[in-house]
Amino acid sequence: MKVKNSSGPSLASGRGRYRDIVDRYLPDLESYEAIYRDLHSHPELSQQEQRTSSIAANHLRHFGYSVHEYIGGYGLIGVIKNGQGPTVLLRADMDALPVRENTGLGYASKKTMIDRNGTEVPVMHACGHDVHVTCLMAAAELLSFARLEWRGTLICLFQPAEEFVSGAQAMVDDGLYSRFDLPKPDIVLGQHVFCIEKAGVVATSPGPVLAACDGLRIRIFGKGGHGSMPSNCIDPIVIASHIVVRLQTIVSRELQPGKVGVITCGKFHAGTASNIIPSYADIELTVRSYDTSVQKQLLDAIERTVRAECNASRSPKEPVIETTAHAPATVNSAKETDVLKTSFSTYFEDNADAMEPLPGSEDFSILARAINVPSIFWMLGGCDPVKWDEAKRNGKISEIPTNHSAEFAPVIEPTLRTGVDALAVAALTFLD
Repeated sequence: MKVKNSSGPSLASGRGRYRDIVDRYLPDLESYEAIYRDLHSHPELSQQEQRTSSIAANHLRHFGYSVHEYIGGYGLIGVIKNGQGPTVLLRADMDALPVRENTGLGYASKKTMIDRNGTEVPVMHACGHDVHVTCLMAAAELLSFARLEWRGTLICLFQPAEEFVSGAQAMVDDGLYSRFDLPKPDIVLGQHVFCIEKAGVVATSPGPVLAACDGLRIRIFGKGGHGSMPSNCIDPIVIASHIVVRLQTIVSRELQPGKVGVITCGKFHAGTASNIIPSYADIELTVRSYDTSVQKQLLDAIERTVRAECNASRSPKEPVIETTAHAPATVNSAKETDVLKTSFSTYFEDNADAMEPLPGSEDFSILARAINVPSIFWMLGGCDPVKWDEAKRNGKISEIPTNHSAEFAPVIEPTLRTGVDALAVAALTFLD
């Protein structure tokens, strides 16, 4: 820990003030690089984040936080009450994905776990949540030692099950804001690493920045029988195939030009053998949108299409359509985001950018919506700057491995330093 002079609050302003505080209290990031590699090597699936949450909890206790664990599963919060003032919540998600890592890194995951369906699957931090955890741990240390520089209450929240878009709601339902003697947060802040931007860059904007998400599981029924006698059967694979193709016309032929929507079938399962026509087929969809009217239009059109195709093909039973996931759009509060953009622009200078809306989804905003307070979410660049600049020159940004790819590999630095700085600057902006 570097502490040059902690006799009182810095009197500098602008970039100098926050730079002075961050430089003065910034922890040794080599130790956090080691923590990051360890977390990356030991990923945990959603609702199974026991090891990660234990590491975060012990870390927070070491730096003077009051820790409350097992909120909505393995969720936890660390709290520092530092006099009268605002309450700021910083959030990081912890879970990993069922992906077999193919990065070739020396600390690559070789781990497998049993998923919620009872299947053994490979596990990888393919969405950067290990970056998020590490950055918040480091920022928690920095802000703990910097208590002379701010007043109020700081809550560091480590969330489970973001990949199921259920962890935030689970924590709220389990008494996040009612079980503990805590002031209600005045603002909720979070970040996410993306390799579509180069490391060192921080980007945010007011308004929608991430899409709403709806997950659907659909079972289509047929009449099973021998594969050599399809005329005696009703083939649910054919029905489901027509549905998958027809769904792609909803966005292109029904959605008003200029409106944004995505319908993707990411899972299609039917049958047990090539010579057996099965009695049912299952498909799973993800649906993305930015506003509630488009969201309703897409969901209504999906149900209409599924039922019509089943009826046209003489399906013997009505399809079963289940909602498996839901998260609202992530919409940054306008006034507060403009304040933070000023802090980021002053601190990061040319590396502060605007964030274009992305079709990815998050349950982050539930933490703020549940108590009707502002929230801000920002993008943290993670791609090696040299590789990113070369890809941009050659028009190959789209070829950089993105989140959820088996080759997703944020460069450790300057990603970690930028993420720590961004969390610290954001917290200080609203605790100032």
